[in-house]
Amino acid sequence: MKAVQYREIGARPEVVEIETPEPKPGEVLLKVSAAGLCHSDVFVMEQPADEYAYGLPLTLGHEGVGVVEAVGAGVDPGLVGTAAAVYGPWGCGVCQRCAAGQENYCLRAAELGIAPPGLGAPGAMAEYMIVDSPRHLVPIGDLDPVQAAPLTDAGLTPYHAIKRSLPKLTAGTTAVVLGVGGLGHVGVQILKALSGAQVVALDVTEEKLALAREVGADHALMSDASAVEAVKDLTGGRGADLVVDFAGVQPTIDLGQQLLGVGGDFTLVGIGHGSPSAKVGFFQSPYEASFLVPYWGYRQELFEVLELARQGRLTVHTEVFSVDDAPAAYGRLWDGTLRGRAVVRF
Repeated sequence: MKAVQYREIGARPEVVEIETPEPKPGEVLLKVSAAGLCHSDVFVMEQPADEYAYGLPLTLGHEGVGVVEAVGAGVDPGLVGTAAAVYGPWGCGVCQRCAAGQENYCLRAAELGIAPPGLGAPGAMAEYMIVDSPRHLVPIGDLDPVQAAPLTDAGLTPYHAIKRSLPKLTAGTTAVVLGVGGLGHVGVQILKALSGAQVVALDVTEEKLALAREVGADHALMSDASAVEAVKDLTGGRGADLVVDFAGVQPTIDLGQQLLGVGGDFTLVGIGHGSPSAKVGFFQSPYEASFLVPYWGYRQELFEVLELARQGRLTVHTEVFSVDDAPAAYGRLWDGTLRGRAVVRF
């Protein structure tokens, strides 16, 4: 079968032929319909040799959907033929966090060597993939696979990041989205669908700001020094009740903290270059402000994200590529020339 793999430190991914896997007891073989590309893939491939910990060769892709092709011993054979999305942050399934459906915060994953697909385990950027347990499959029904694939991360991650702040986002409040890329443009839609806040989107290009307006942002502004005064004007001087940083670089963190109001949440989602940090403490951050660093999302939340998509309240802007064009798609991701999310359709 064809697969897109990262095979050498510092090299670009390539399309290769590898053996089609067979499901072991408890596992599921998924015939992949679509797989999304993510900046996290780039983050992995940019790790120096002394820090890289994901194994080589690595089949990429942690955003996957497909149809169950076969099951291993002990798995309900009735699953065969089911169209499903892969819940990516796999855990042990039995610790306290996993029991609550919070496998993204599994207490034993590192100890047991459990890794997400495409981020240590063989991923979805292949014609077939192994899913370690049927509990990591969420039915998609008749959703378009190209739409559903990025929802497993580009939808789930901003949903989880925003959901915990929803009690603060009543009518008359303000949420700021920093970075209107693959995750940010979905974040804007989630805020508009679920909250009463006015949504202010900031980015550094007019193309991204146009996308922000297209998906429902109330205001779309350049992410520069003028943004601080602009947000103050829009909030009557109060500042933002929520800032979600989808870039995660030092300039956006610094800007976001200037935009935050008393009691606000600063939620860092993006994984930027270097080691960006926030300043917290007296005279460094607003009173009762919270700084949050969430990771991915809960299994139940993936059901909720997919339901929003079925209702037509959440749409991922995608560019579609063939598996043979996947390396070029990753090149576009590196260059920052994608609009929305790139998806490989099998």
